[in-house]
Amino acid sequence: MPILVVGISVLILLLLMTKLKVNGFAALLLVAVGVALVRGIPVATIPDVLSEGIGGQIGDTMLTIGLGAMVGRIMGDSGAAQRIAGKLLDAFGPRGVQVAMVVTSMLIGVTMFYEVAFVIVVPIAFTLVRVTGTKLLWVGLPMSIALSTMHSFLPPHPGPTAVAATFHASVGLTLFYGLFIAVPAGALIALTWPRLPFIKAMDPSIPKGLVSEREFTDEEMPGLGWSLFVALFPVVLIVAAAVTDMATSTESPLLHTVAFIGSAPIALLLTLCLAAWAFGPRIGRSLDDVSASCTSAAKAMAMILLVIGAGGAFKNVLVEGGISDYIKDATDGWSISPIILAWLVAVILRIALGSATVAVVTASGVVLPLLAGSGVHPEIMVLAVACGSIACSHVNDPGFWLFKEYFNLSVVEAIKVRTTYTTVLAVLGLGGVLAAEWALDILSL
Repeated sequence: MPILVVGISVLILLLLMTKLKVNGFAALLLVAVGVALVRGIPVATIPDVLSEGIGGQIGDTMLTIGLGAMVGRIMGDSGAAQRIAGKLLDAFGPRGVQVAMVVTSMLIGVTMFYEVAFVIVVPIAFTLVRVTGTKLLWVGLPMSIALSTMHSFLPPHPGPTAVAATFHASVGLTLFYGLFIAVPAGALIALTWPRLPFIKAMDPSIPKGLVSEREFTDEEMPGLGWSLFVALFPVVLIVAAAVTDMATSTESPLLHTVAFIGSAPIALLLTLCLAAWAFGPRIGRSLDDVSASCTSAAKAMAMILLVIGAGGAFKNVLVEGGISDYIKDATDGWSISPIILAWLVAVILRIALGSATVAVVTASGVVLPLLAGSGVHPEIMVLAVACGSIACSHVNDPGFWLFKEYFNLSVVEAIKVRTTYTTVLAVLGLGGVLAAEWALDILSL
């Protein structure tokens, strides 16, 4: 049974990494090969399947994470991250540091991919941890939860946007309705989870090489204007591209140009160039200093990228092994509410495959025939599938490894933290979707 294969493979992976202390990259590849053999993938094609998975995952994330880490390190080494962190503390106070992280992350995360927003905001979170002396998860977890919520629930992120196209739903209305669900659900979990006893018992340290450990005087730090300008520069470019895409239906050279500049890798590359000048020669730092910051960030990211790539290989083996097709066939004909069915299929696929995008696209195909005669608003169906896709992030999700490595957690600790919060977010999301459909039905009477 394919689902049993997934369950056993996850248990073996946990055994390799927790009991036998096998490196995450090697453990993921070993388990991926084992699953490929069990699922009958021809031996001669297994290397290609692994390479395709690694290449697809690294191709999607290396530019984003690598460039973002370099920008973050330059900001940290110049004092810009400390300047922003200090102003957040002034505005919200030491007791409001979590609220500051939630507000900042939600504003940035509305249009930015989880990984992009994560690497932009995390240097500020690290700096706040150092300045305030609080625990890493106390500050960093609200940031990650808020970003996860925005990325999974709302267009123009890829999953919800793809489903909106499948259901012929309005992207604008989906975003509008989704904000009423995502903001309260994300804020509630973001402010609750760090206070849970099993979370408070964890005390990971900031990973070496990802942030400067130097404390700057006020005179040494760049001004707030330049610090915010560089930090928000990629956000503005990406938001402009997203808004232009939603507001414009005709093809034009201008639209293509805006989309190009607003793509995450190009926006971050331009930001890196800006940061290198703004926090280098402009303030008296040499280009050698800037280059050293970039090199330090790249070294710190090497193992993170390898593990994320191996997670992509594991995910691809599960997809090529026919597990998504099995789940799609098994759920055909289930006679339950279309909203609950859409959510449930997305949850099952997310657990089995790890990829939220694969989960939402497959789930939308399963429930699409039910939409026409169901009377359910298509935007609500989009949100049902989208919020289901956030559930149960675990070892077959590359985002799980990004979270684990940046917050310096063991595999078991990361499961305790991330798998639980993503699952509760999905359940709250389902409740919000059902309430939204009920409210829309009442208003249409």
